[in-house]
Amino acid sequence: MSPASSIRWTYAFVDRPLGLFGPACAFWTAVTGTRLSELRGEQEEFGTLLSEGADACVKVQGVGAGPGGAHLDFSVDDVPAFVESALRLGADTVAEHDAWAVLRSPAGQLFCAGPWHGEAVRPPVVAGTRLDQVSIDIGPGSYDAEVAFWSALLPDWTSLSGALPEFHVVKPPPGLPVRILLQRLDEERTASAHLDLACADIDAARARHEELGATVVSHGRHWTVMRDPAGGTYCLTGRDPETGGLPSRS
Repeated sequence: MSPASSIRWTYAFVDRPLGLFGPACAFWTAVTGTRLSELRGEQEEFGTLLSEGADACVKVQGVGAGPGGAHLDFSVDDVPAFVESALRLGADTVAEHDAWAVLRSPAGQLFCAGPWHGEAVRPPVVAGTRLDQVSIDIGPGSYDAEVAFWSALLPDWTSLSGALPEFHVVKPPPGLPVRILLQRLDEERTASAHLDLACADIDAARARHEELGATVVSHGRHWTVMRDPAGGTYCLTGRDPETGGLPSRS
């Protein structure tokens, strides 16, 4: 089994400032219909959003510097082999721990690799929405290389052009809960990431999220940019929450 094909599960991480960690946890548990695990870490900066009758696929992290954002966590059979594959393709090692590692993509996006613990059951759709995508925002000069990196790192995933020229989708095999959207920006900067929710009805989702304390930032062609109570931005997107794809057009 190759290192890439040994990816058994994926987590989307909600990264928010430690000073606003409580509001972030309250908001994202409400949005996803989950409950917060016991907090972990020296500063109680890690938590898992637990789903009744299913395996978790979203975690929260309090960060000590910067506004936060999002990142991916890959649960794999062989962490050293996965790390070796990522480094060979152009990633850098940020930190190595006993059983897991923090890496940085060529454009600067952080991601992690850790051991698989048997997760297999995807959480259900909640109120017509599902948090199912990490969108990596990339400057134009790094975009093509970053698309090549993620496509090569995840050869068993489906890499295809998105609905608009500035989008590229890296879609996991059936059963894995989090996909990747690569988005080309108009300005050069280090890559960062935000979360996307697939919504059966964006207007209904927006109203619910506003009731929970979020605010609207802007509207796009098939999405609405929101800001959560901890100041982090994310998107409500007009996609099928069951499949993650765009709805079929009659």
